[in-house]
Amino acid sequence: MPSPGLREFQENLTARLSPWHRSFQFWIRAAEIYTGYKVSLRVWCLCVCVCQFRVRFEKDAEKREAMWERQHELAADKMYSLCSELGGLFLKAAQILGKPDLAPAAWVRRLVTLCDKAPATPIEVVHGILEKELGQSFTAIFESFDSEPVGSASIAQVQHPGVQQLMTIDIHNLQAFVLFLQKTDLKFDLFSLTKEVEKQVGYEFDFLREAEAMERIRHSFHANNKKVPVLVPRVIRGMVTRKVLIMEFINGIPIMNLGNEIAKRGIDPRGKIAAVAKLKILKHLTLAYGQMILRDGFFHADPHPGNILICKESEVALLDYGQVKQLPDDLRLGYAHLILALADKDPSRATQSYKELGIETLSTCADGEKELFELALKMFDTKLPPGVTMISPFSDSSSLNQVAVQSFPEELYSVLRTMQLLRGLSVGMGINYSCAEQWRPIAEEALFRAGKLKVGDLKAQKCGFWRRIFRRKREYD
Repeated sequence: MPSPGLREFQENLTARLSPWHRSFQFWIRAAEIYTGYKVSLRVWCLCVCVCQFRVRFEKDAEKREAMWERQHELAADKMYSLCSELGGLFLKAAQILGKPDLAPAAWVRRLVTLCDKAPATPIEVVHGILEKELGQSFTAIFESFDSEPVGSASIAQVQHPGVQQLMTIDIHNLQAFVLFLQKTDLKFDLFSLTKEVEKQVGYEFDFLREAEAMERIRHSFHANNKKVPVLVPRVIRGMVTRKVLIMEFINGIPIMNLGNEIAKRGIDPRGKIAAVAKLKILKHLTLAYGQMILRDGFFHADPHPGNILICKESEVALLDYGQVKQLPDDLRLGYAHLILALADKDPSRATQSYKELGIETLSTCADGEKELFELALKMFDTKLPPGVTMISPFSDSSSLNQVAVQSFPEELYSVLRTMQLLRGLSVGMGINYSCAEQWRPIAEEALFRAGKLKVGDLKAQKCGFWRRIFRRKREYD
């Protein structure tokens, strides 16, 4: 057995070398994926493509498809290994990349299993943190405690002590990789997005902030709806510290398991009855996001499948408020203008909204306004164009090849990420659904209340707010 002095030396050496080892692992794996693809399938920020060179020399369509499928399978295995073994930030990356509208089927099949299966911290460590933070013995705090976690957070430190330093290393590596991609392959300001990620990740280490956000959003839903669109867990008062958050347990099934649950009840998951149930679920979820983003400007910014439960009577529960975002009013109202442009299919208004939001673009085609509108639909709405089943923002057919995004506000990243995750959910459920169309009255209300729209500019809606507005208008007239 090593002496205490030698053991301390070994531990210090391991701690010093760990960041270098982690960085080395990231760059080796990222380079493998990058050089395996190079110019064909550039999916978000961690993969860019190389097997296209080989494909161009293969004229047989089926052989080309098989070649691509083999490349996707290889890359999916490598990405799974990177995300599962390094964990932390890369589990978040898996949640974004494992979407059926954004990544090849091989990637989705491999990465979707990581959405709520982050490795759990040993129960003894959890016990120690709870007792230290709450100042009581474990048995005095809980009558019963299930040692098997329902789910494991990818970041939160009660699950994974010591992860904050690793997250910082990961973000800096990712930022360096993104800068390389922007110089070589991408026409999109991804670096600004990584800066916002860096800011948001820091918030996930403060459960006091998360509890406050959860209560704020829960109160807003109850204050502004006869029936809340989604359920938000209730915080157990007196049981919250910066490192511990105890909340109400909501019983439900993960949205990823919805198809299997429907099949268990003898219903065809692809039939009309299932489609009606799925549409109801999706409408509840997206309505909640429309209210949070456009009305309050304060929203849950992490709607990946592991954070969504389906409860009795198709009620939806939204979990994990570690990532929330407060939009400045100018961006909230600018986004409301953009929603109206998308819902009304108005390219000119969309172009003006991009300027209002501070999104700087450079067009390289004759009809730049049309291409910008197509880009806006793909970035900020959930509905897929006719005949399209997958959107890769950096594919050869992408609007980004015609309209480069030179500058993108950091503050808008959470909105962009939320829209991409919501689209992934709708595509995964087999429903082509437009949030912009659903959110149109909410956007109008937000602009009207801010004095940005007059009564005469409004399109009459059936909701109570607009009935009151038009009744007052008639009385005034």
